[in-house]
Amino acid sequence: MTKVLLIDDDRKHSDLLQAYFKRFGINLICALEAEDGFRKLNREDPDLLLLDVMLPGKDGFEICREVRKTSNIPIIMLTARGEVIDRVSGLELGADDYIGKPFEPRELVARVQATLRRSESTGPAGSKLEFDGLSIDTETRSVEVDGKSVDLTSMEFELLLILARRHGKKLSRDDILSELRGIDAAILTRSVDIMISRLRGKLGDSVKPPRFIQTIWGRGYSFVGVPVTDA
Repeated sequence: MTKVLLIDDDRKHSDLLQAYFKRFGINLICALEAEDGFRKLNREDPDLLLLDVMLPGKDGFEICREVRKTSNIPIIMLTARGEVIDRVSGLELGADDYIGKPFEPRELVARVQATLRRSESTGPAGSKLEFDGLSIDTETRSVEVDGKSVDLTSMEFELLLILARRHGKKLSRDDILSELRGIDAAILTRSVDIMISRLRGKLGDSVKPPRFIQTIWGRGYSFVGVPVTDA
């Protein structure tokens, strides 16, 4: 059974969600604050983390930052409706998606299912994209830069794949947002810049000229990695 960890200090709401998630074959494990959340994260090894922003003590942003130091578990942030800054901040810290409060339980289940599909999806057996200094394996969802493994979140991997599969083409921020399933365009195009910046940092691409991702000023981005062809 799929396991999801929810860190939210609203006990009544958590209990209701726990019963609702069970109808969809999801075991929702609940924690009311950060310390208990970290214990259950280590002990239960969940498939996904639901993280409320407003928590006593350590808030959701602090928890997300700490989790991302050691784990690429998919994270969905639960944010106050209309607070765009919360959503952008969560993505900047490495969250995979967000949902505004209040929300319908069925929508939350759908977001969880979509995020899990994205993190578990694979490509054809042996399917690889090879560029000079960069290897992307769509079957294992792994990435290497200059022969060294790079840990990406599911959203970062998806973003890299979108760019690499359209090598040499200019993609606007709206083009990218429309293809990143589960991300709501209401967070504005600023979120794309944040995610690109995080991805560049992990790829070691913060150089001029860039090895992999080029900014097209006023237009968007283009993947400029040099394809490796068989001799």
